[in-house]
Amino acid sequence: MTDKQSLFLQQIKVHILPIILAAICLVLALGGKVTSDLLRYEASLINNGEIWRLITAHLIHLGWSHTLLNIAGLALIWGLFWNTFDKTPWLVISLVSGLSISLGLYLLNPELTWYVGLSGVLHGLFVAGALGSIRRGDNREAILLVAIIGKLLWEQAYGPMPGTADIAGGPVIVDAHLYGAIGGAVSALLFKPRMWC
Repeated sequence: MTDKQSLFLQQIKVHILPIILAAICLVLALGGKVTSDLLRYEASLINNGEIWRLITAHLIHLGWSHTLLNIAGLALIWGLFWNTFDKTPWLVISLVSGLSISLGLYLLNPELTWYVGLSGVLHGLFVAGALGSIRRGDNREAILLVAIIGKLLWEQAYGPMPGTADIAGGPVIVDAHLYGAIGGAVSALLFKPRMWC
């Protein structure tokens, strides 16, 4: 194996979580409405024992524009914060953010009939990355944390950011962003951030 091949494999290992997550979202998007109906968050079906929907809802989307928008967001967040935590903490933060959203919607938004999308988990990853960066001494990330908190407050007061529903191709559930951010913040505090080399 050449040095270039070895370096390439090392980079794949470092970035395996977002690569797998994006690949799953893309593959599931090929299934369209059939896949969405089987995997989306739907409280009535969760009540009937289909508990996988608590996680799978975050892997499917309203359509291709929604899917690609969330994958672009994942790439941006990963580019900013990938070295803040090791792989296992990132995986846990992702799962906790997703479960926080689903349980938040289930318990606090019983009127919501269904939900799909990765954006709430992305909010969790963003907040976790910013908090982890701040905890290791990179105080510039406080600006990003203030910005995301401002966005969440705006959404709670006024609803989705203008134009986001048009870009996503459907309604934006702002409470999912809030619940994901809370899950990301809580889970980020459970892990020690990676220190700079």
